[in-house]
Amino acid sequence: MKITYKLKLFLGFIIIFGLFTVAIIILEQKEEKDYRVYAKEQQLDSYTEVIHSLLNQGGGVLSFSAERIDSLVKVLPSDLRISVISAEGQVFYDKDIDDISKLENHLSRPEIKKALHKKYGSNIRMSASTNKEYLYFAKFYSNYYIRVALPYDVEVKSALDPGRVFIYIALIMFVICAVLLNFIAGRFSSSINTLNNFVKSIKDGKSLPKVNFPHDELGDIGKQLVVIFNQKVENERRLKLEQEKLIQHFHFSKEGLCVFDKDHRKIYANTKFMQYLNLITDSLTFDASIVFTSEIFKPIQDFLSEIAKGESLENNNSVQVMQNGRTFDVQTVVFEDKSFEITIKDVTEAEKTSLLKHEMTSNIAHELRTPITSIRAYLETLNEQDLPVAKRQTFISRAYGQILRLSTLVEDVSLVSKMDEASTSFQKEKQNVPRLIDDARISLVDKLGKNNVKVNVIMDDKLEVEGNYTLLYAVFRNLIDNTLDHAGAGVDIYVNNYMQDSDYLYFSYYDTGKGVEEKHLNRLFERFYRADKGRTRETGGTGLGLSIVKNAILFHNGQIQVKNHKGGGLEFLFTLKK
Repeated sequence: MKITYKLKLFLGFIIIFGLFTVAIIILEQKEEKDYRVYAKEQQLDSYTEVIHSLLNQGGGVLSFSAERIDSLVKVLPSDLRISVISAEGQVFYDKDIDDISKLENHLSRPEIKKALHKKYGSNIRMSASTNKEYLYFAKFYSNYYIRVALPYDVEVKSALDPGRVFIYIALIMFVICAVLLNFIAGRFSSSINTLNNFVKSIKDGKSLPKVNFPHDELGDIGKQLVVIFNQKVENERRLKLEQEKLIQHFHFSKEGLCVFDKDHRKIYANTKFMQYLNLITDSLTFDASIVFTSEIFKPIQDFLSEIAKGESLENNNSVQVMQNGRTFDVQTVVFEDKSFEITIKDVTEAEKTSLLKHEMTSNIAHELRTPITSIRAYLETLNEQDLPVAKRQTFISRAYGQILRLSTLVEDVSLVSKMDEASTSFQKEKQNVPRLIDDARISLVDKLGKNNVKVNVIMDDKLEVEGNYTLLYAVFRNLIDNTLDHAGAGVDIYVNNYMQDSDYLYFSYYDTGKGVEEKHLNRLFERFYRADKGRTRETGGTGLGLSIVKNAILFHNGQIQVKNHKGGGLEFLFTLKK
């Protein structure tokens, strides 16, 4: 059975105090009895002195006279036994023994032995001659002993008894202290039980109970526990909130993430991780542990094995997995407690973008090389040869044309880069669509006249959209420029707002030219793509025009498609948000 703290405290103190009380009683009783015995011995000693004086008056023990002592006995207590014993132990006189010759030698008596060494001695014992119990007192006087004795009866016992008053007082004090100790231990135990119940409530995750703590050190501890508990609850609330935020972040993350413990058991996996896992392994599974068995993830398995054996100093590993035409970056990070996380990121578009940038850089360099080479050749010829004026003017015109082409290419590249990397720098405001088309037409008026091309706009003169002037201007200018470069001379261009709804305006742009083969239609918006490989760069534009058109439309939350018009030529169908 479990002993309560109160009982332990009470029993411990009561035993200590009880032993202390018993020791005090025993010591006090012994001292009081010694004191009473000493007082009685002093009384008996006075009797021996009287007897000794009487014997000295008569010449000492050598002239001993029983009659002389008998005369003294009459004035001493009647029950006082008197004995005179020689130094050799022979009894000369004994008040209560008639025939002393029968008495044995008394040197072996305890009181006589003590008197021989200390001059006096006492003892309580049974008399061998009278068969009575006496309190003996003997005193040695150079050549004889005087011994007196009182019967150890009720009267003498009472005189030597130390009394029980102190015992009663000690017992009463013991009971009072026990009651007080029980009360104090109860209060102390109550405080401990209060703290114990409070701590159990905290441990079991129960709501904080209402507790009135005592005004003592234990109460202060309880109050501090309340503060600590409230801090714990607040920290748990904040931690849970942050955990929910983190889980929400993982849930909507574009990366797949899964956390495992050191024994490769799944702790958490977001939806994206399972989707990517199924895509990579080409199976339908909800078991994330497939990463530890599939051959596709062998590099990850080897890395984790090295970590487990302590053979790797790195705590992270990254590999690329190519599967089903897509590229995934799989990264493993191991934490200090040997748990780890695996993230899967679809980098297909990033790889394509990187490849596209590389191709674009190569194409730009290639596109720049032709006009620069031409300009250099024309200028070197002009610088080194003395040409006729007409020939010189031709070379200058051709160099100027190449410079214009170079300037257009730089502007187009700059616009493409800006749309790719700083699209937020394009501000939107209300734009009049017919006026935008007219601005684009005016900028190409010479080229339109030279090719005998007419632009027809079929829409309301007040039609407006919310957009960026530069990008919308680039849309219509590049579409017209594309017609001038590829549709041929003497064609017509039609720009028509053929429909609208609550959110969008629907446009059709087409020419009456020759169009392109069907196989080229889905690639016309690619950068630097040319449907006619035999067309020279001098007449074929920069190769970025239609790419600029598509990205500008997408910037305005629209869509664009291209097809061959049923009446001939190319037709672009696109939308712009109102």
